[in-house]
Amino acid sequence: MAGTGLFAEILDGDVYKYYADGEWKKSSSAKTVAIINPTTRKTQYKVQACTQEEVNKVMESAKTAQKSWAKTPLWKRAELLHKAAAILKEHKAPIAECLVKEIAKPAKDAVTEVVRSGDLVSYTAEEGVRILGEGKFLVSDSFPGNERTKYCLTSKIPLGVILAIPPFNYPVNLAVSKIAPALIAGNSLVLKPPTQGAVSALHMVHCFHLAGFPKGLISCVTGKGSEIGDFLTMHPGVNCISFTGGDTGIAISKKAGMVPLQMELGGKDACIVLEDADLDLVAANIIKGGFSYSGQRCTAVKVVLVMESVADVLVEKVKAKIAKLTVGPPEDDCDITPVVSESSANFIEGLVKDAKEKGATFCQEYKRDGNLIWPLLLDNVRPDMRIAWEEPFGPVLPVIRINSIEEGIHHCNASNFGLQGCVFTKDVNKAILISDAMETGTVQINSAPARGPDHFPFQGLKDSGIGSQGVTNSINMMTKIKSTVINLPTPSYTMENSATSLYWLADEEKNKNDAGNGGHSKL
Repeated sequence: MAGTGLFAEILDGDVYKYYADGEWKKSSSAKTVAIINPTTRKTQYKVQACTQEEVNKVMESAKTAQKSWAKTPLWKRAELLHKAAAILKEHKAPIAECLVKEIAKPAKDAVTEVVRSGDLVSYTAEEGVRILGEGKFLVSDSFPGNERTKYCLTSKIPLGVILAIPPFNYPVNLAVSKIAPALIAGNSLVLKPPTQGAVSALHMVHCFHLAGFPKGLISCVTGKGSEIGDFLTMHPGVNCISFTGGDTGIAISKKAGMVPLQMELGGKDACIVLEDADLDLVAANIIKGGFSYSGQRCTAVKVVLVMESVADVLVEKVKAKIAKLTVGPPEDDCDITPVVSESSANFIEGLVKDAKEKGATFCQEYKRDGNLIWPLLLDNVRPDMRIAWEEPFGPVLPVIRINSIEEGIHHCNASNFGLQGCVFTKDVNKAILISDAMETGTVQINSAPARGPDHFPFQGLKDSGIGSQGVTNSINMMTKIKSTVINLPTPSYTMENSATSLYWLADEEKNKNDAGNGGHSKL
C-alpha cells in the first residue's frame, strides 16, 4: 500500500513529506495542501506546503551536488539510473495505487505507466552513455581561407540545475522523462510535481533515493503554486526548465529569463478522414485516441474532420463503439473514469452547453455525475462553436464534416495549437502531402496521435510548445557544447609534411637548448 513498508519514511502521520538533501522532511510552514480524490471528491492525501526559503535551500544544495555529479563517470551515472528503474518497476503496485486515487487513472493503465517509466529510465541511461560518450573533431581548413592549423574538440557538458514540472495526467512518466535525461547528462534536478499526482511522484522519487543517488542531486518540493510557483520558475539558481502542462507554460516562458526551455503545452489534435479510408480502422482509433483516460491526454484526438460522403457511416461506427465503453470508478478498470477535478468537469460542461445552444447533434445523451462525464460524440459541429477550437480534456469529441481536403487542412492550421494530428487514407502519396501541409509537430498516418514510443521526437508548434522531447532530444537539450581548440605552429596535412614539421620543431627545440647553454651543445 501507498505510504507503507518501503515507503513508510516518506509519510508523517497523514501528511507526505518533501524531499531535499537526501532526506524526507516536514515543511517549516506547518501547512499542507490537500489532494482531492476525483472519484469520491474527498481529501485523499495531504502534502507539505513548502516555503520560499526551503526552495532557496533546495536550489543551493542542487547547485553544490551538481558540481560533484558532473565529475561522476558516465557508466556510474547509468548504473544508478538502471538501479532506480529496477526499484521503480519492482514497486509498481503502491505507485499505481496512488495514480488511481489521485488522478482516477484506470488500474491497468496506472500499472502500465509505472512500468513504462522504468523502461524509459533504463533506455535513457543506455542512450546517454552512447550520446555523451562521443564528441566531434573538426579541422580548420574545411572553412575557406584557413590552413590546417587548428584542431577543435567538442563535447557535451551539463547545464546545471534543471527544474522539472510534469502534468497531472502522467505525473510519473512525464516526470522521469525529465529526470533521467537530466541526471545522465550530469545535471541536478528539482522536481515540482502537480498537486494532483504529487503523492505518486513522491513515491517515484523515493525509488531514486533508494538507488543511492548523492544527497542534494534530486529534490522534490510540493506546495501551492501561488506561493512557490513563480518563485521556482524565476529562481536565479535554475539553469533550465522542462515543463509539461497548459497555458501556465506560456506565462512561465515570459518570466523565465535567459534559460533554455522545453515545453509541451497541449493541443487540439485533428483527425482528417478521407473518402478512401478504412472506416473500421478509423473508428477504432477515434475511440482509442479520443476516449482513453477519458480524453485527458495532450495527444488525444480532439476534433474529427471527416469528408461528408463518408461521415454518416463513420459516425454510426463510432457510436456503436462508444456504446460498449464502460463508465465508472478507476478501481474497476472502467474505460471512462472521472475527470481530474470539479473545475475541469465544469469547463467541459460549458463547452457541451455552448455546442447544444448552437445546434450540434448529440449522438448520446449528455450525462454527468460529479466529476464523471459519460462519453459524448457531437456531430455537425461548426466553427462558431467553442468545442471546435478549445481543448476539452475530457470524453467529449466533436465531428466537423468537410467537403475537401483543403478545408480540413485549413481548420487544422487555423488552430493556435500545433501538437499532433492524424490522417486516414489508403493513398500514401496524399497522406504525405497532407502531412507536409499540417502545421503540427507530428502527423500520424493511419493511427491516432500518440506520445511515444518514448524515444521518438515529441514536439509542438505554435502555442503547443517550445523545443522537442524524446530521450535523445531531451539529453541534448539539457547539455551545452564545450569546445577545446588546439593551435598548431604550422599546417598539418600529410604524413610526409607532418614529418617535415616534426624535424622543424626538433630544430627549434635544439636551437633553444643551444641558446640556453651559451651556444655550446652537449655531446
